[in-house]
Amino acid sequence: MVGAGQVGTTILEALRGEHEFTVVDRDHERLAELVQNYGVAVFEGDGTSRHVLEEGGIKEADLFISSTSRDEANLIACLLTRRLAPNAKTIARVSNEEYLEVWRDHFLDVDFVVSSELEAALAVSRIIGIPAARQTDVFADGQVQMVEFEVPRDAKPGAVIGKRLRESAISYDSRVASIIRDGRRIVPRGSERIEPGDRVVVIGSPKAINLWSAIVAGGEQRTGDVVVFGGGRTGVAIARMLLSQGCRVRIVEADTRRAHRIAELLPRARVLEATGMNPDFLDREQIGQAEVAVFAMREDTKIHYAATLAKLHGVPFTIAIVHDAASIEVFEESGIDVALNPRLITSEEIVRFAHDPLTRQVSMLERNHFEILDVTVREDNELIGKPFSELPATGTVIGAIIRNDRAIFPHGHDRMQRGDRVIIFTESAHAVELEREL
Repeated sequence: MVGAGQVGTTILEALRGEHEFTVVDRDHERLAELVQNYGVAVFEGDGTSRHVLEEGGIKEADLFISSTSRDEANLIACLLTRRLAPNAKTIARVSNEEYLEVWRDHFLDVDFVVSSELEAALAVSRIIGIPAARQTDVFADGQVQMVEFEVPRDAKPGAVIGKRLRESAISYDSRVASIIRDGRRIVPRGSERIEPGDRVVVIGSPKAINLWSAIVAGGEQRTGDVVVFGGGRTGVAIARMLLSQGCRVRIVEADTRRAHRIAELLPRARVLEATGMNPDFLDREQIGQAEVAVFAMREDTKIHYAATLAKLHGVPFTIAIVHDAASIEVFEESGIDVALNPRLITSEEIVRFAHDPLTRQVSMLERNHFEILDVTVREDNELIGKPFSELPATGTVIGAIIRNDRAIFPHGHDRMQRGDRVIIFTESAHAVELEREL
């Protein structure tokens, strides 16, 4: 792997149990930290150098990941690897969505390319489409959805909130995978309750997820007026995605030339030339009447100020696209509804591609403490044929089964069959072992 930054380190944490890593980077201190924390092999140098790659052992590699912050360097490193190690799978991280389009049109000989901007836009669009969602993902071609909901602290007891799970009106085609309360995970056994202030991870059909959304968010919808602060690549990608889903979008951009360029690029969006941090501007443009504000500016400090100001002016739901993963907790504790880090989202996509061949998809939650895996059950698995009610209580939750391309949401009497795919919630520390057991 080339790149020992935030993306590279997250990939390493997720995959080191199933791969033997060599990490290449130009930063001596970063590499020394990886050796101390993970005990991996490292090589100091430029990943775009044929000499460095060869000395780092590229010819023995089965998988090559280039995850630096430089798009062109990542692509060059992958193309070099294709010549030096023809059998190695190659993965490149890019920021510019145009490179992704070029790859999709088969002009780049790289196995997998992931765009940080596009992944951020997809994450924002899914969150906006599901009220009260903090994080979402889809599995099995959209038949199964995973959503992490945040139950409002002022939520009133009802059909689900405050009742024991075994007695609550939970949709039959959904499973509560986890309850997170005050930073602590509670395994969702029948005697547990969902309380105000909890975070709840639910796996279910799209119809069931909509019902959960109505229960948690009180039926509120967030599909109308969205303001995007920041007209850089990420902001434009988010605006384009939201426009394609029928949202009304206003873009706030301070740079005159960029604002005019965005207006030409996205004629259906209204572009406002402003910093977004002036109270008079927010009042004049009635920003407080927007249903959602997304902040995709260049600096986390500016994002935090602008998002807080928008909250004070009445915006009910704010999403911050932060540059430092450490900012996520700070933002959310200070009242910003959702903070997303494109680097972490990008690393998740790379981990999906690089996982065990029987694992089709991976979703990481709560700063990578938990994972949701889409795994094909091995033919000789000893759990095949046993009722779910008799499986060992390990804290791992099977949220869905994909059988003959159809989603099933299992209950105690159901059983796994050969050829099933299972969608599982587990702690990240147990993920590799779980994949081996299945």
